[in-house]
Amino acid sequence: MARTETAPTATHCPYCSLQCGMNLRPAVGGAVAEVLERPDFPVNRGALCGKGRTAPAVLSSRVRLTGPLVRNPASGELEPAGWDEALARIADQLVRARTAHGPDAVGVFGGGGLTNEKAYALGKFARVVLSTSQIDYNGRFCMSSAAAAHQRAFGLDRGLPFPLEDIARTGCVILVGSNLAETMPPALRYLTELKENGGRLIVIDPRRTRTAEQADLHLAPRPGTDLALALGMLHLIVAQGRVDEEFVRERTSGWDEARAGSMAHWPELVERLTGVPVPQLREAVEMFCAAENAMVLTARGPEQQSKGTDTVGAWINLCLATGRAGRPLSGYGCLTGQGNGQGGREHGQKADQLPGYRKLTDPAARRHVAQVWGVDPDSLPGPGRSAYELLDALGTDVRALLVMGSNPVVSAPHAAHVEGRLRSLDFLAVADVVLSETAAMADVVLPVTQWAEETGTTTNLEGRVLLRQRAVTAPEGVRTDLEVLNGLAALLGHGKGFPADPEEVFDELRRASAGGPADYAGITYARIAAEDGVFWPCPDEEHAGTPRLFLDRFATDDGRARFVPVTHRPAAEETDREYPVVLTTGRVVAQYQSGAQTRRVDELNAAAPGPFVELHPRLAERIGVAEGDPVAVTSRRGRAVAPARITRAIRQDTVFMPFHWAGEGRANTLTNPALDPVSRMPEFKVCAVRVEAAGG
Repeated sequence: MARTETAPTATHCPYCSLQCGMNLRPAVGGAVAEVLERPDFPVNRGALCGKGRTAPAVLSSRVRLTGPLVRNPASGELEPAGWDEALARIADQLVRARTAHGPDAVGVFGGGGLTNEKAYALGKFARVVLSTSQIDYNGRFCMSSAAAAHQRAFGLDRGLPFPLEDIARTGCVILVGSNLAETMPPALRYLTELKENGGRLIVIDPRRTRTAEQADLHLAPRPGTDLALALGMLHLIVAQGRVDEEFVRERTSGWDEARAGSMAHWPELVERLTGVPVPQLREAVEMFCAAENAMVLTARGPEQQSKGTDTVGAWINLCLATGRAGRPLSGYGCLTGQGNGQGGREHGQKADQLPGYRKLTDPAARRHVAQVWGVDPDSLPGPGRSAYELLDALGTDVRALLVMGSNPVVSAPHAAHVEGRLRSLDFLAVADVVLSETAAMADVVLPVTQWAEETGTTTNLEGRVLLRQRAVTAPEGVRTDLEVLNGLAALLGHGKGFPADPEEVFDELRRASAGGPADYAGITYARIAAEDGVFWPCPDEEHAGTPRLFLDRFATDDGRARFVPVTHRPAAEETDREYPVVLTTGRVVAQYQSGAQTRRVDELNAAAPGPFVELHPRLAERIGVAEGDPVAVTSRRGRAVAPARITRAIRQDTVFMPFHWAGEGRANTLTNPALDPVSRMPEFKVCAVRVEAAGG
């Protein structure tokens, strides 16, 4: 039966990687659309956080872009322009940069919120049309360390190798550096159900967050010492004879070296490094090992460090040593952050990857994808710079930049430096929904459609490929990102190969991913809609999909998981007399990522109107500030000022700032761009700062 104009459309929230199911109905009156519950969708079962409930507010023409903008050379101001003029100017400037300085003088910066179709098309556009290697995306700032650790240990990266529902049915969960109550509220129910089923919850976080308050045991290590904590627990497991020797012998390799590394981290040393008392360390080991099944889940806390890959690897080693991987209701998983953080890194917008999670340096992968694209494999450029390195090269090696779905002025580390690099470009074009801080700096701004105004797929943190369906009509003058790439490709001499129809793009993506680690070949729009999503890998349309990975073998050449020997090392920047306090950053429940969209929603701003500095009462007394007083936080990279929020829920040697805001309260003005040597993840979670009253 045909859908009536007011009938609801089954779709998904535009924000985090839960990709909660919702129904969206065109509204009558002032609002564009109305959110309705979708209780049959298994991930959130109808529950939505405030961001999901208010998501249609950003669809309003009152807060979003509705026409292209081009900077007037005479006035320096952004002025309305037609689409033909805007696209022609972008094409002309990209050609100028490429002609004068070579193809790698043109850069592309994508986003973890782009659909699979957009991420795929953007990667293809960069490599086929622009011939540039300089493409990466803000997902590098999300879970790249966990992805690298997955690859090293398991041979495959999928955030969760099991469905969320398994969390409620296991016996013990160690949650490391995640505050689900603020970042993914509908997912908190799985931890609640875990406890109702008799399971135990251990939360590791330097703050006593709303999530930590739900824990049976809360460990509060000094930021940057999660690696030592994991090694200390593994030391105790070995010393107490709790290693699953049969699992280690039959399904892993490299144990002897990993065990030797853990034995150098005895409990008293770990207490000195982390601040976690030895009795609590022993209690955590007892809880984890006493359960028949158990899991470790990590998030940005241990991952956004200059040793994030090794830190995640240490937690994976803990799971492998105890036989808590590759079996039902046990395992290691990463809680992906951005809406399409999983799919966004699978299909080509990452500097070193081709679609299907293929390696750009693999000749067979290059041949396969080049055949799908109809190009010579030798014409494809090699790997380019990672996200921060790309931003750092702006204005020197990279002279023109196209940004899609990202706001690095707020989200990048050492943000004042990144802002300066953006200003030094010969040309900047931004395609976005709103006039973000980055878009406001651009020479050309293109208004693009939002989640509810277009159809496309995303892949949630479980590896479940989902279909967001168009539910409302976009304002006149707004185009989809696929239409933008189609138009630019045509102007640059590629009239074919960049369709604007998302299902046509997805069908090509399926062919390009076929046989790769992230194989989508058997996934179709029709299957997704009928089955509440399909888990990859899914190599053909008769295949049921793969909700649970590694039950028979791991994705390595020999089918064995690999222990990777790791050892604790300090953060890239330790505290000293001049900068004696540790800053860590994160999110609040009412805002999302750089806040470009959520800061335009009245209800969310009322709940979280601006930045703050969370600090312990003793630190507040020492620097002479009371609740609400302005606090200056200074690092070697800059200074931020925000009101004090005083609480005993944080360590005395640590302050916390949320990173959603621009201006003088921008947390990422302070953060350290020191990179993990494997994942190239910046060290967002640890830097040394000085804290004082703003006037003192």
